[in-house]
Amino acid sequence: MKKLLPLYFIFSLILGTTVYFFQRFQIELPELINNYLNDFLIIPIILTCCLYILRWSKNDKKYQISFLMILYLCALYSVLFEYYFPKITERYTADIFDVFVYFLSGFVFYFIQKKSINSQT
Repeated sequence: MKKLLPLYFIFSLILGTTVYFFQRFQIELPELINNYLNDFLIIPIILTCCLYILRWSKNDKKYQISFLMILYLCALYSVLFEYYFPKITERYTADIFDVFVYFLSGFVFYFIQKKSINSQT
């Protein structure tokens, strides 16, 4: 269980990159995957990077990102990508389901992080 977070991180990076390249080369994907998978994957990817940087900088291998900080990041992504960016550029579109996906993936990260720490003790 100790390796769950790094495995989830690597799997998310590979899967997200694959979806990105499929979209880039206009390879058709199911609508759910095309529209929401990378939104689901980005929060844990960002939080895992932050977690390892914070663990390194604080020299604390058991450091955890707090639930409130996870909620803050999810809210920040929601406001930026679902409210602000759609107003200033056509590349982004507002979608309330994306907000749900950001928070769902934040909860997934929180529980994986917690399990990874608990298995170390």
